[in-house]
Amino acid sequence: MPTQDRIDLAQAATPGLLRRLAAIGYDCLLLIALYVVAAALVVLPAGMLFGIQDPAGDALVRLLLQLLLVMVSLGFFVGFWLHGGQTLGMRAWRIRVVRADGYPLHAGNALLRALAAPFSWATLGLGFLWMLVDPERLTWHDRISATRLVLLSKPQRR
Repeated sequence: MPTQDRIDLAQAATPGLLRRLAAIGYDCLLLIALYVVAAALVVLPAGMLFGIQDPAGDALVRLLLQLLLVMVSLGFFVGFWLHGGQTLGMRAWRIRVVRADGYPLHAGNALLRALAAPFSWATLGLGFLWMLVDPERLTWHDRISATRLVLLSKPQRR
């Protein structure tokens, strides 16, 4: 892997909790828009093509929708992390995710991080709050996936 892709973690700052939460909030707005489109792709054909009167009440439609929403979420995060290390929310807040060695994520890191992050939320956010006491300021899903967030410097104005 080229050395210019590696971030020197000794020189890199770690973003704080509020900056991380702001990026997550931004990404949640984008995900909601994707969820609406995904839901329409399941619910509309169920009603129009198959005559299902109450798509939300149909167990198969509900299962398909839930699977699609999980796939949209995984595709969103894993896709962005593998192509540049930043979601749109992370880009807006100058945050990048890298492996513990400073190199860009590979598919295994990205997928493990995406699957572990809900665990940090499911514990009433304790996995995120952990960064406040962690010596390296890592969350649970950072530790599980051997990844970390770094704060990027402001772009230079000309």
